[in-house]
Amino acid sequence: MQFDSKGKLWRMLAILALGSGCTAALSDEVTDRAKDPDLWAAPGGDQALTRHSRLKDISTANVKGLQMVWSQSSGTLRGHEGQPLVVTVGNTPMMYMESGWPNIIQALDLTDPDHPREVWNYKKATNRDDSAVPRACCDTVNRGPSYADGKLVFGTLDGFVIALDARTGKEVWVVKHAYPAKGETITPAPLIADGKVVIGFGGDEFAARGRLTAYDLASGQKVWECQSTGSDKDVCLTPATNKAHPEYGKAGSDVGIHSYPGDEWQRGGGAMWGFYSYDPELHLVYASTGNPGLWSPSYRCSEKTHEACNTGKQDNKWSMSIFARKLETGEAVWVYQMTPFDQWDYDGINENMLEDLTVDGKARKVLVHFDRNGFAYVLDRTDGTLLRANKYVTTNWAEKVDMKTGRPIKVKEHSPFAPGGNTQACPSAMGGKDQQPCAIDPTEPGMAYCPTNNWCMEDEPQERSHTQQGTVYVFANVYMYPEKPGITGKFKKFNFLTGETVWEIPDPYPNWGGALVTDGGLAFYGSLNGDFRAVDRASGEVLWQRRLGSGIIGNPITYKIAGKQYVSVWSGIGGWIGLPVTAGLDLSDKFGAIGATAMTKAANLDKIPMGGTLYTFRVE
Repeated sequence: MQFDSKGKLWRMLAILALGSGCTAALSDEVTDRAKDPDLWAAPGGDQALTRHSRLKDISTANVKGLQMVWSQSSGTLRGHEGQPLVVTVGNTPMMYMESGWPNIIQALDLTDPDHPREVWNYKKATNRDDSAVPRACCDTVNRGPSYADGKLVFGTLDGFVIALDARTGKEVWVVKHAYPAKGETITPAPLIADGKVVIGFGGDEFAARGRLTAYDLASGQKVWECQSTGSDKDVCLTPATNKAHPEYGKAGSDVGIHSYPGDEWQRGGGAMWGFYSYDPELHLVYASTGNPGLWSPSYRCSEKTHEACNTGKQDNKWSMSIFARKLETGEAVWVYQMTPFDQWDYDGINENMLEDLTVDGKARKVLVHFDRNGFAYVLDRTDGTLLRANKYVTTNWAEKVDMKTGRPIKVKEHSPFAPGGNTQACPSAMGGKDQQPCAIDPTEPGMAYCPTNNWCMEDEPQERSHTQQGTVYVFANVYMYPEKPGITGKFKKFNFLTGETVWEIPDPYPNWGGALVTDGGLAFYGSLNGDFRAVDRASGEVLWQRRLGSGIIGNPITYKIAGKQYVSVWSGIGGWIGLPVTAGLDLSDKFGAIGATAMTKAANLDKIPMGGTLYTFRVE
């Protein structure tokens, strides 16, 4: 099926096939397109964020013959997270790629897949806000565009959401979504589902107040907007929210205000800057929130002790939470907070992968979330029931998660609290993993392939000196160090139902890029020294690797054109872990970039050159 620039054919065929009484079953265009394994239809490959491909031309048997066939500069340096898209526009196979700031878009015609031809490029030329660059806490990265209805939709660091005609590169609509003066910058890829564009932003370290917004794909008009903190109305809670689990919190008392002291909820963080997923059958969007503003925890509690601040009354809701929202209205069906009253900056924004599997003998629609806090969560995505919470890296800030209440059992000795106290904790604030996404294969239930961080920290909260939005709002000295000298990254196969690590690959360099799994028996990932690797999924053996021009923090994709399978990945050191390199920071300041300078020095990242190139491979 082809999709013209207006999406009319898709809609017409869907309506004729399903009838006017089945509008709820009109599966969204992206879900339909993702069924074609030859394409990479969405940021995560599909709306479930599996990063799994059914392609198997490149396999364990022939991957040693993988060779680079072309590369393309993004036109910028600094960090390159995210991934390109590969879709068919009309009858033409196209790749769309987005750089970090100033967010250059390139459209490549892949008709001759070994020799792509750029047909247009775009960079917004007016009303740019350079102040977004120093206000981007963790580098000037971007996690990619999305495509539907003949439109390419993406965000810019300085706060614009833009829809371009995918054929011509001409602007269809432009909206101002985020405001750097308020600490807001856009790094996430938008989710497009059933005619709506859903997107948040980052900014918790600059006193932003998080929100998620849906725009109409055709016009750019705002459809709904829901805050992460504030009144029940602001957060889009209803009497039916958390109906199955009132212990998580419910509407009726504006807990998004009263779980903060005073007016702290107004700069209470909870920004949604990660990847978003969508279930077209349930019509639910899954998006997670970040840290509750400043890192000096006692200022986010009206009580005076660690114990009193962890009774449940000062949880700083709804930071650090997974939301399941109705696509049509934004109403929260359920919301689960992973790290109440956060004391470590364990942003909860990591990807929510969707899978259907059997848990404890019962068929479940599950959501799988590897959180920064070191726990891998499995929830029933229909109602938020917590099914598993297993540690996947060394984690000492909590003994475990109470499966009845869903709350972590914190360890005071490893929980920073008052200014001046120095506290050791694992994992570090960068988490057991940061935004770098895992991959799952629905035919291998319970297994995830994850790039992980393996370092700890000493965290010393500081006195607060201001409450100004748009200005650094952290107030903590953080020193990060490898858990074991010589090892900072591990790529692992992890059973999220049993908590078992099946195999892992230790690395002296961090693994800050995402994973890809294919039916060729392979898992692909990259290292910050620039090594791009293919691994035997069964054994964990590295079967192939090539050194690229810079460190890898991007996410590999695969696609097939003219009978040949290709694999592409961004190279370009950066992100929070590489910020000291891209911003030229003084490595003698061990607290620089909120702890990143010490890790840059420990992992020798200052010896890795900057870059910004997409590399593409196939078997010769």
